[in-house]
Amino acid sequence: MGDMDESKTSILIKKNLIINKLKECESLIVALSGGVDSALLLALAVLALGQERVLAVTGASPSLPAEDLEDARAIARSLGARHEVVATREMESAGYRANAGDRCYHCRSALFETLGKLARERGIAAVAYGAIADDGADFRPGMRAAEERGILAPLLDAGICKSEVRFLAAEAGLSLKDKPAAACLASRIPVGTEVTAGRLSQVERAERGLRMLGFRQLRVRHHGEIARLELDEQGGRLLADRELRDKVVRVVRDAGFRFVALDLEGYRTGSLNP
Repeated sequence: MGDMDESKTSILIKKNLIINKLKECESLIVALSGGVDSALLLALAVLALGQERVLAVTGASPSLPAEDLEDARAIARSLGARHEVVATREMESAGYRANAGDRCYHCRSALFETLGKLARERGIAAVAYGAIADDGADFRPGMRAAEERGILAPLLDAGICKSEVRFLAAEAGLSLKDKPAAACLASRIPVGTEVTAGRLSQVERAERGLRMLGFRQLRVRHHGEIARLELDEQGGRLLADRELRDKVVRVVRDAGFRFVALDLEGYRTGSLNP
């Protein structure tokens, strides 16, 4: 057996572990973010429990890009899963807005408290979210919020990493299988800078405009009047075109920034983490 076959076998073993674990739940709410990790979790939950015993729920707030909400709706429809959108209201939390380094904890606390309450009201046995093994290598205080509230993390428990998620998503025919890694819009605001609806809107408008220009993997980091662009290698090459570069500046300024700066280190996750 070659290395590729061994790798595939290992992934399928993990998949079966997840399905068997999900079958232990009488019913389940899946926190559906619009990303590939939670999309795969929903697909496996439906496979394990059936459409009627699974409810996909997306927490809507100013930190969720509109495109992610639409992706969540589309993936739920494609799987025939029931789907609801609920307001999480993390902006009402002073700890969240203060952005003192534990913002993600307050955000996830608001989400999981909302989902836990919904589960109790509907008589649903458990709540799960799409954390994966890679998340443990990053600064993720939101994972503590999940542990405190007994939120299940089946992909994480099975040791699934991002490449394995994409393999299984492709196997399941999920449209999001190649969607770039994403994070909430608040992750673009430096620690110590207050999270406001206005700043989140600026970031969303700038990133949406850049994607419309053909950029794929990117972040627009909010530094007051300055937008610091993190682009992958392909995005950096696109900027060699002067006409496109002028469009980038125009799009980002139209979003409310005065200056547009390119980060020479390029795209990377967690560049604003403590």
